[in-house]
Amino acid sequence: MRVLEIVAGAAALAGFVQADVPQLPVPKTCSGVGQITYAHTTSPGWSAMKIAGNLKQVRTIVWDPLGNMLVSEATKGISVHTFGADGCINSSKALISNVQLNHGLAITPDGKTLYVSSETRAWQYSYDPATRTVSGEKIVVNGMASGIHSTRNLLVVPSQPNMVLLQVGSNANIDTASANKATGRAIIKIFDMSKVPASGYNYNTDGEVFGYGLRNEIGFTADPNGMIWGVENSGDDLTRTNNGQRQDIHKDNPSEKLNFLGDPLKTRDVWYGYPTCWTVWDPTPFGTMKTGSQFVLAPNATANDASCASVTPPRLSFQAHSAPIWNTFDANATNMYVTFHGSWDRQPPTGFKVVQIPFTKLANGQYDPVAPPDSMTGYKDIFSAQDPTRCTANGLTQSNCFRLTAAAWDPAGRGLFVGSDNSREGEIYLLSPTA
Repeated sequence: MRVLEIVAGAAALAGFVQADVPQLPVPKTCSGVGQITYAHTTSPGWSAMKIAGNLKQVRTIVWDPLGNMLVSEATKGISVHTFGADGCINSSKALISNVQLNHGLAITPDGKTLYVSSETRAWQYSYDPATRTVSGEKIVVNGMASGIHSTRNLLVVPSQPNMVLLQVGSNANIDTASANKATGRAIIKIFDMSKVPASGYNYNTDGEVFGYGLRNEIGFTADPNGMIWGVENSGDDLTRTNNGQRQDIHKDNPSEKLNFLGDPLKTRDVWYGYPTCWTVWDPTPFGTMKTGSQFVLAPNATANDASCASVTPPRLSFQAHSAPIWNTFDANATNMYVTFHGSWDRQPPTGFKVVQIPFTKLANGQYDPVAPPDSMTGYKDIFSAQDPTRCTANGLTQSNCFRLTAAAWDPAGRGLFVGSDNSREGEIYLLSPTA
């Protein structure tokens, strides 16, 4: 009974209509699929196996109402995979071939509409879960800016599927101009897909601002109440100049962030600080500040740490340069899981792992992390490179370790599906609770 409840809960959490997604076993191995390519460790209470390989830079995983797995493969397109009674993949095929696609993939709760994205454009397709085919390609958003952050995440609002969130990151490490919402950078906007103009929306001039001052909010997901939680990649190579003294703080500051973004149908124009205010991870250089406090890079009489009081701070902070890519909840939202792509701007490196954040349901019915906002221990590793300090990150997808990306809880009850976009081999792993 407990397993059936978990499966139903996972489907509801993902915003799916209740279709018959059969429970599937956790396989020990799958025919034709080798072992995980990279040395790794798994924490007690979890098992890990490789369930798919030979893919192209896995970035996003979503499920349709029949339990088929859709995968965004950067610079290739979207693939769709079915599972047999043994829990292994028994068929795979290309669903959309488009070398411009690089991350974004979202599905409506009824499974009938897909959204995908490239750096500058988003498309809509009609989708049939039974035949696993698409039709009716339509450009819905144009004009997204190019820059150092090229991925554009998408999320359908579960309670109102015509509303779609679409994110654009900064075009520089410190993108000063993005403080102006009109630039359409470091921002999440929301678009009504029932009213798309014939030529598609223009990202900069159309839609509504959900939140801005978000350097690269590359992953976001809805909790069971439909509230949005996002993970943000913060800045690199930062220094802080205070009273004329310049200090290199980049090894352990600023923190990466878990942001509570709120109700997508009500929240508008919330500022999260970038590019002016940054978040403390290691308080050592900051006197009385704590983890989660806001600071500026060059305090003066008019722009100082106190002037960041208007910023909406993160709900929780992550170690600097961990590079969070995706976040998702388990079936009953007792935990959030975040994939860390891994650092390039830190020695020794960090990241290259999946972490678990315990959540609780408050008396008011809202979901919230268990740890306080100033915690440095509000999450724990469950799956990691064997020695992250020895991982290299020569380019965004080149490493001697996995580069973790997608995270999606399985509606068939097997656990957490996690992707790696290492250019040596795109892989998908299944992390399953054993206790």
